[in-house]
Amino acid sequence: MAAVLEPSQNGHFNIDAFMETEQSKDLLRLTTAGSVDDGKSTLIGRMLHDARGAYEDQLKSASRGGQIDFALLTDGLRAEREQGITIDVAYRYFATPKRKFILADTPGHEQYTRNMATGASTAELAIILCDAARGLTTQSRRHAYIAALLGIPQFVIAVNKMDLVDFRQEVFNKIRDEFSPFLQNASAHDPYFLPLSALKGDNVVERSRRMPWFTGPSLLEYLESVDTRGHSFEAPFRMAVQGVLRPDQTFRGYTGQIASGVIRPGDEVLALPSGRRSKVRRIVTYDGDLEVGFPPLSVTLTLEDEIDIGRGDMIAAGEPPQRARTFESTMVWFDTRPLDPARHYLVKHASHVVPAHVEAVRHRLNVVSLDTEPASSLSMNEVGVVRIATSRDLFIDRYADNRLTGSFILIDRETNSTAAAGMILSRARNTGENAADRLARLVRGFVPTDALLNLPLDDALAAAELRKRLEGVWDD
Repeated sequence: MAAVLEPSQNGHFNIDAFMETEQSKDLLRLTTAGSVDDGKSTLIGRMLHDARGAYEDQLKSASRGGQIDFALLTDGLRAEREQGITIDVAYRYFATPKRKFILADTPGHEQYTRNMATGASTAELAIILCDAARGLTTQSRRHAYIAALLGIPQFVIAVNKMDLVDFRQEVFNKIRDEFSPFLQNASAHDPYFLPLSALKGDNVVERSRRMPWFTGPSLLEYLESVDTRGHSFEAPFRMAVQGVLRPDQTFRGYTGQIASGVIRPGDEVLALPSGRRSKVRRIVTYDGDLEVGFPPLSVTLTLEDEIDIGRGDMIAAGEPPQRARTFESTMVWFDTRPLDPARHYLVKHASHVVPAHVEAVRHRLNVVSLDTEPASSLSMNEVGVVRIATSRDLFIDRYADNRLTGSFILIDRETNSTAAAGMILSRARNTGENAADRLARLVRGFVPTDALLNLPLDDALAAAELRKRLEGVWDD
């Protein structure tokens, strides 16, 4: 979109050379986050405008009184334009001569935190905005923590609205010194702090002349140069099978998206859950066979041997994933209805959907102080560590090792809505729920948290009273 079409030396435009150049560019997925009114949409609109990444009709629709309202280049919903806020996740695609970008503009309001988590789930870089005039807010910390929790490897801390504080260095330094310890504790390592003014354009595409004390690259310069090579290439090979292609008797292929690792014809693979081994014969795509497959390509693998593999199975190589029916995970709760341990849910992991329930809530995480708090449930936008039990085995990795096979979503079986997103920490040591734990979980689900039990204070007398009631003996 922002690529410049220039003629060749003979004056004619070479479409083949242009397409080859475009296809050779690497892709960076990024997201913006931060508190409401920190200027996320304005920053994206300014960058799209200055990098020539916006169409003429978009610029025309965003004009107000002869001037461009940059926020309107991304806030497309009627409610967003009327209220001047971002509600839904807006995706924008643009390119520069050096790189292609997919940018997710996420909302800043606390009630839309789940939308922010959705937009950030596939990002490789997060731009966390702070208002230079207001300083750090709770939502800025919350979004930074969730972005770190989602495993985003690169962070830019954009201190916006520097024009409101006369571009003073001490304001920028204060926010940087205050935010750095929090980011370090949240495992957001080596963030790039950048002072800018989205409204005026300082340090967005071109370096600012009004902040000579800052000598680092502008935002776009940094985005064009940041290393996008993740550890997914070095991780063991994983591909969840989406389907089986059988156009005729001579071809059987297993389709899916490569989650991690590199695969070549002749490599040995493991089919799960059967445990059968074979070797890759071909890596098939629409454009022809490949000599090597890598993430995030969607491919069709053919094997040397006839193996019973179906949707939901996994093809792996190298160190195998863990087989688990119970696992610990960090979970971000999305649903308006709180987590109910007595309720049954569905877990969607890769291409597999299985019945599940929450066996225990270990604790809730305070996203401001990063402390743990005791909890028996989670409410909307809260983050906690829980233990999940599924009805069938899943093949999992730690989220820190593999963002695709280490993640899942929790679905409400009644409403079919996404209740939560989870990042797997480890396979649970205790793979079974005993009778006492199950009874306690069921009771917690039906007894309100503020309920008072009319039982004797002495534990022995209370146990005797409960025993009688369970046996159906009630005193008048």
